[in-house]
Amino acid sequence: MTATAFVNGRVLSERGFESDLSVIVEDGYIVAVLPGPAPGGAQVVDLQGRYLAPGFIDTQVNGGGDVLFNDAPTVEGLRTIAQAHRRFGTTAMMPTLISDDVEVMLRAIAAVREAIAQGVPGILGIHLEGPYLAPARKGVHDPEKFHTPGADELDRIASLDNGKTMLTLAPERFDDATLRALAARGVLLSAGHTAADYERLRAAFANGVRGVTHLFNAMTPLGSREPGGVGACLDDPDAWCGVIVDGEHVHDASLRIAIAAKPRGKIMLVTDAMPPVGGASEDFVLYGETMTCRDGKCTTAGGTLAGSALDMAGAVRNTVRRLGLPLEEACRMASTYPAQFLGLDGEFGKILPGYRADLVALDDDLFVRDSWIGGAR
Repeated sequence: MTATAFVNGRVLSERGFESDLSVIVEDGYIVAVLPGPAPGGAQVVDLQGRYLAPGFIDTQVNGGGDVLFNDAPTVEGLRTIAQAHRRFGTTAMMPTLISDDVEVMLRAIAAVREAIAQGVPGILGIHLEGPYLAPARKGVHDPEKFHTPGADELDRIASLDNGKTMLTLAPERFDDATLRALAARGVLLSAGHTAADYERLRAAFANGVRGVTHLFNAMTPLGSREPGGVGACLDDPDAWCGVIVDGEHVHDASLRIAIAAKPRGKIMLVTDAMPPVGGASEDFVLYGETMTCRDGKCTTAGGTLAGSALDMAGAVRNTVRRLGLPLEEACRMASTYPAQFLGLDGEFGKILPGYRADLVALDDDLFVRDSWIGGAR
């Protein structure tokens, strides 16, 4: 197969963005990153001076392209959602099911299994956000769906055998032995919509919970005498934090403080995206209620945040412009660090030989101009 050479761009390397590098791709993987021009015989992709970064990886995608995963737990639903986010540089995702009935959860798992088997581009696994959550921190989730699962149910939700399973839960609803057992089966546990205090969440981190789904949102806050769930995550050097950088979910100053508090690499961008992302409509229905997205903010009629209208390229721009981080770090927060969280960092999230050729090209205004999954444009 003829090699493809990506040239004339600013390539994100381990040292930052570098010019005068050629990225050589064969059979869907990067085989070399070379100084100077492309080798003879390669098919050339001229990046025209644009930034070339690893494709973005989003671990929290509820919908896109006017499709909500809960309403369309099918292969075609997944295909539509992935295609909608592709234009914003997301080349891999964890489609996310908001708290629902067990039957819907099982249909969603089956759809993800089949989508991966069919090679639907960009689907890495499934993220089940609930229904094992705390009513006191329910957010937009329907508390009538909440319950504590038995062993048989946990076996069924951990049954995806060809992709990753991420489970957002309130750890106070589980004993430590159950958390350890789920983690031992490969389920990526994340705390969210939780009323856990500092001590309970630190104990959960010691027993298999990897971090928090959306730092600051739907969790106990940081206080002077009670550090809460936020304090537990910021204080634990190994805990991962997903953050929604849209100017609505979290104040910019709070995000800057969190980034300063955590070891580098432990904060990753997520979108919490809803159907309007990449779609034609600003409204969607969740649990029978119409949600509206106006000026980048998705809410119920009563004003409760209902996911976001954020795309990953927008999250990267906001991280640079609102939080003041360098572009290379914002891109790593959108690609390298999510890959590490998912345990896929040997194959995704970097532009190095041996890694998948999942790539995104950004212009000087940080808008997506091209993307590739496995080298395919």
